[in-house]
Parts: sequence; structure tokens; C-alpha cells
Amino acid sequence: MEKVKQKKRLKIAQIAPPWLPIPPENYGGTESVLNNLVEELVAEGHDVTLYAPADAQTSARHISFYHDSLLKEGTPWQAHLKAYFHMYKAVQHIQQENDYDIVHGHLSSSTDMYLLPMLASLEMAHIITMHSHMPFDRAGTWQGDADNYFFYEWGRQCPVVAISRKACQVEAGQGPLNLAGVVYNGISMKEYTIPADAQVEPYYVWLGRFSPEKGPHLAIEAARRAGVPLHMGGTIDTSSPEAEQYFHEQLEPQFDDEQIRYLGPLDMEGKIQAFSRATAFLNPIEWEEPFGMVMVEAMALGCPVITFGRGAAPEVVYDGVSGFVVDTLDEMIEAMPRVKDLDRAQVRAHVDEHFSSRAMTRAYLDIYRQVMPDTVQPDRCLLPLSHPGAI
Repeated sequence: MEKVKQKKRLKIAQIAPPWLPIPPENYGGTESVLNNLVEELVAEGHDVTLYAPADAQTSARHISFYHDSLLKEGTPWQAHLKAYFHMYKAVQHIQQENDYDIVHGHLSSSTDMYLLPMLASLEMAHIITMHSHMPFDRAGTWQGDADNYFFYEWGRQCPVVAISRKACQVEAGQGPLNLAGVVYNGISMKEYTIPADAQVEPYYVWLGRFSPEKGPHLAIEAARRAGVPLHMGGTIDTSSPEAEQYFHEQLEPQFDDEQIRYLGPLDMEGKIQAFSRATAFLNPIEWEEPFGMVMVEAMALGCPVITFGRGAAPEVVYDGVSGFVVDTLDEMIEAMPRVKDLDRAQVRAHVDEHFSSRAMTRAYLDIYRQVMPDTVQPDRCLLPLSHPGAI
């Protein structure tokens, strides 16, 4: 009987952003995805080194250059020097060891842009995932043009992975990026387990970061017009005066602990309880979100999603199976009674197939092996927008 050829065990360096712990305590989409990727790679037998502050909790080999993640120690986003130190020391250590098969950097904030010139100079194979969206050279309402300098200078030398086809198309139009492909974010299905005693209750839920583009004010309007309870939880960006003003002036006065209930920041257990019992998750986003991790979290717990069709939402939500993709608030309200007809087991199965940490890790391993022999195909991700189930 012919033996199945085993794929090579890879030695992989992961360079984490230094701002939030891994895994994150409450909010941190990039850090959550990175944690899931690292744990799955280790579970599959790969030799993984994580470069992250010492407060990270990981099964991988762990290299750190200071103790606390930066926001945890009180460093503001605008203070870049310790972030630069972390990335420089990580790349320096990688160069000294000089035996990695692949180096994987993660770009989610403006400080992470330093990785582009650092990785471009590496002789070993490397990629960088763009977890956020251009422009990165921005602060509040101000926007600069440093993205052009960085990507035109080093973009061709660093294969870039997008987290959705929509993000891939957007970034491809910004400059000469070496687009290696698309890998959807993934979550641990073991971590997102529906409680045995969970019963669906007649409330809807909104979870996320309280900012206008995330649409919490529209979720409130939809709930009021539909005459249903809405539970709301999430974080406030205290580094942004505009975000704090928006929360305290437009949202907080509407919390009545009856129809509109404020849950505060939610940890993992809180999210599991909220999603597994909610009738549906309302996601009236008002921006071109490159992925939308909270939609995947909801669906993993059997909670259907009703979302505006902005950004990558039509890729993430399978319309009529795991939720509904709508264009207006009126359509969202019309869809709300229809979620009871959806099979919540199928909602969860949709995530297991397309957005689990297992599916994400296998896709990244394909990218790693594609990059290692220097056979990157920059146009691989330029596919027509459609649901992953239709691939």
C-alpha cells in the first residue's frame, strides 16, 4: 500500500503587533486571529515562534523584549517608539537565527507599517497580512500620504495577504502591492461552544466597538421601530474624544435597561451568553469593513446575522442560510422576523467550513508554501466577489 507523503514541518516566525495582549482580554480582532493561527499551527506540529510582549499566553516558543503590551501599560497609540523597538528587535533576532522557513508579519495600525521595510530586506521568505485598511497614515480626521511612500518603496518586495476579496480589491487599487492571496480570518470552534442550556430568547443583539461607522445608533433605531428588545455590548475608544462624545451623547441617553439594555464590555463568556441566546445579531455598518470578525463570532454560536451589504459582509454572511444581507434599515427591519426560519445548526456549520481556525490555518499554509519557492502570483486574489460557498 502506497504511503501518503507527509508535508514538511515548517519553522515559522510570527511577529505580533505589540499593542494588545495575545489572546486579547476583551477587544482585539487582530490579536484574536493571530492567537488562533498560532495555536492551530502548533497543534498541527509546526515549529512556531511568536514575537510578542511577555504578557502573551501561547503554546508557541515565545520571544519578548518588554513585559506588558503597550496599551495595557498606558502607552498611547500615537507613541510609536516602543512599537518600533519591538519590531526592530524581532526582525534582528530572526536574522540572527536565520533558519525560519517563513516569517509572517501582521499589519493592523500605522505603527505596524515599519514592518514593510524591515521584512523587505529579509532574504528568507516572508509575508504580511493586512488586518486593517488603507490609509494607515491617519490620525482622527487627519490623513497623510505616507502609505504611498511605504508601499511604492517596499510593497513589491513583501507579499501581502488580504483578509477578504473586497479588501483585496480595495488594496490592489491603492498601489503596487504584491498580493499573494486572500485568507479569511478564523476562530476556534472549540472556544465558541454553544452552552447546553442555551435557549433562544426574544431579544436582538449588537456587539462591537461603539463608533458611528459600526452603526450602533442604527441598531437602536431598528429595534425601536420593530418593537423588540436590543442588548448592546462593547468597548469605547477612550483615546478618541469623538468616539467618547458619540457614545455619551447619542447612545448612552437611549439605554433604559428595558428595551435598550447596555451590557458593557464583554469577555468571552459574556459574548457566548449574549450570542447563543439572541434571536439575531444586527450589523448596520456604515463603512467598507475589510472583514467583520464579530459576525463570525455570532454565527459560530448559531446566531444569525442581519447586516448591511458593505465591505466584506456579503462574503461573510451567506444570505438566506446564515443570515440576511440587506441594503437599508427598512430591509433590516423586514428581515428581523424571518430569522426564526433559519436553521441555527447550519449557521454554525457555515463558520466551521469557511471561518474556523482550521480553515484559516490550512489557507495560510498554502500561502506559506507558495511564497517559499518564490512562486508568488500577485493576481491570485483578484477574483469576482461572491460567497465562499460558491467557490
